[in-house]
Amino acid sequence: MSETKEKQFSKIRSILWPIHAFELKKILPLLLMFFCVIFNYTILRDMKDALVVTAPGGAGAAIIPNLKLFVVIPMAVVFMIAYAKLSNTLSKPKLFYTTISFFVGFFALFALVLYPMRDALHPTHFADWLQSHLPMGFSGFVAIIRNWTYALFYVMSELWGSVALSLVLWGFANDITKVTEAKRFYPMLGIGANFALPISGPLIMYFSDIRKILPAGVDAWGYTLNYLMGVVALSGVILMMTYAWMQKHVLTDPRFYDPNEQKKKKKEKPSMGIVESFKFLAKSKYLGALAIIVFAYGMSINLIEVSWKAQLNLQYPDPASYLRFMGLFSTITGPLTIFTMLFVGGNVMRRKGWTFTALVTPFMLLITGGLFFAFIIFKTALNPLTVLVGVTPIMFAVALGAIQNMLSKSTKYSLFDPTKEMAYIPLDQESKVKGKAAIDVVGARLGKSGGAAIQALILIPLCGSALSIAPYAGLVMIGVVVMWIAAAKALGIRFNKLTKEQEEERAREALEAANVAEAKVAAPKAEGEKVSV
Repeated sequence: MSETKEKQFSKIRSILWPIHAFELKKILPLLLMFFCVIFNYTILRDMKDALVVTAPGGAGAAIIPNLKLFVVIPMAVVFMIAYAKLSNTLSKPKLFYTTISFFVGFFALFALVLYPMRDALHPTHFADWLQSHLPMGFSGFVAIIRNWTYALFYVMSELWGSVALSLVLWGFANDITKVTEAKRFYPMLGIGANFALPISGPLIMYFSDIRKILPAGVDAWGYTLNYLMGVVALSGVILMMTYAWMQKHVLTDPRFYDPNEQKKKKKEKPSMGIVESFKFLAKSKYLGALAIIVFAYGMSINLIEVSWKAQLNLQYPDPASYLRFMGLFSTITGPLTIFTMLFVGGNVMRRKGWTFTALVTPFMLLITGGLFFAFIIFKTALNPLTVLVGVTPIMFAVALGAIQNMLSKSTKYSLFDPTKEMAYIPLDQESKVKGKAAIDVVGARLGKSGGAAIQALILIPLCGSALSIAPYAGLVMIGVVVMWIAAAKALGIRFNKLTKEQEEERAREALEAANVAEAKVAAPKAEGEKVSV
């Protein structure tokens, strides 16, 4: 009976923590690195929205699609070109330090210089003149010019998610992780990373409430910004120190990293320039399907979030209250995501396989996004429901949108990100570096900017504001998610085939190595028998 209980306990432990004791040396610093990146990402994500949506003389949530279209995507392309060139000249450690230091330096510069000098730097009079000569539908574009330092902060915060997380950190993890390890490691990395949300969320709420203890006439928002950017800088330094420790203690351990395997992969493809890498991406059906998935996620989530943030701006018009709500949102999202990862993500991946796991996120987005848009469209008819709950229709829309975002983000972090990153592992080194740069930086930005283009150039000018575009944005979102589902199914077939081929190749190599070793042992014996005869 005790032996049965011990087996059951061992089985439960393997499900909740499928890591061997000797692997802690590798997994724990990786967990800390992911924690630091997601910790910063949460603070920057909440701060950037509070800055631009509630900016004085701004256009509310209408500025977001204009930012993504006119600023984020060009900056993403420039950064991708620079990163690709640097990857050909710098070693991987130097590239890591250069990239992270660049972001940390900017956020410190914004808090210490750009924000305090905002009144002198922002062209308020020119923006007023421009707005008076342009239709109301261009208010989002004018708001970018009016508050250009805020817009720059928004762009850098957006790029942190794509570059620091998707390109730099996941790229590092993919380089030092095997497919067999990834099935156990990656869900755990997601869980560890999302412990950052219930810590960063209360921290955001605390510093957004600092105005309550400051004397009248003091720029409380400036204090909030300085404290939070100081925390971001500290987290960035810890991230780089942990990376340096891994370079010294983990990548020198043959149990965790084999540099010869990386050299072998590098020889499979010649070095390509940026133009050639785009051509390679266009010719590869595998990378093409992966690009569609990333593109579709970015577009669909953008279509939902702009409508949600328009409702959020109505409910919380000042930056401190807006930021406080976002801190609460992050605080709840973290434990929900951890729960999903702990009890759903890893088990679904191991039991149902890659394809099923990759399809959960688009179906979640389709259901929850459809419900949110349905309420916005039929808000008047559903007023009795809000009365029954005891909240205003605006607050109900804010809460419904928050629930939608929490559920979609929890499935993204626990299921979408691990499956997407696993899809890179069977690829050769050239496809990983150049293909990943194109997909994660430009592909993701094109997705969000595609949704932004539809909203900024068509829907908002025609409908007049971000509040009235919900019916059309909802229809576009449904079409994009259907395309996403088809691409995920196609990619799943190719991923399983490629992984099976590589496993068979490794088995053949292991068998050949065993035969060679056996032959070496048998040779002296045969020689000895000849001598005795």
